Amino acid sequence: MAGWEDVREFTLGNISRPATRTHNQIEFGPNAIRAVQGSNDDRELEPYAYVGPDRSLYLDADLTQLLCQVVATGEHSWAVHDDAGAVIGTITRLPSHRPLLRPNWRIDQPGHPAITGRTEWLTGSPGRLAAKAVTRVIAGVLDGLTGVGDEGGDQLTKSRTLEWRTSDELVMISNSSIRIMADWLDRRLAFAYALVAE
Repeated sequence: MAGWEDVREFTLGNISRPATRTHNQIEFGPNAIRAVQGSNDDRELEPYAYVGPDRSLYLDADLTQLLCQVVATGEHSWAVHDDAGAVIGTITRLPSHRPLLRPNWRIDQPGHPAITGRTEWLTGSPGRLAAKAVTRVIAGVLDGLTGVGDEGGDQLTKSRTLEWRTSDELVMISNSSIRIMADWLDRRLAFAYALVAE
């Protein structure tokens, strides 16, 4: 299937059509990298790369046209190979030295600066971090007033958001889906991150 090179937002999973206001039934398909298509009320998750064995991705559901494969090169590192076996980049999990912080990530794509994925709370200027803190406090107060999370006293949680940056550019944002901001990023590296991080 052509077009994977231009994917801007995707998720990894087997839901081909989520429930919406106008379509209340979830539809399933094979486990795949799926790009978001359509409006909120008519949303589909179109497959662009199908998950095969041993952290591999294929262009077809029959798993005959290899797109890329992720190969472990260490305890916290992986090389991403293209269909001919050439390395197109690497992914590294950077363990935190602080017990309460989750690990960061790094993607290295030849010919481009290293991309580091860090939690949104650890990126940006002090002013930007202060603005994020104020936004979180306001959201928490509103959730308390509206009763969100009343069962058992736990608030609803969202997946961790990572901002993927070079020293001067926002390249990608990942949480429950992955949104690519930089055209130069090889999509196969973003797909591979989704495989190793799941």
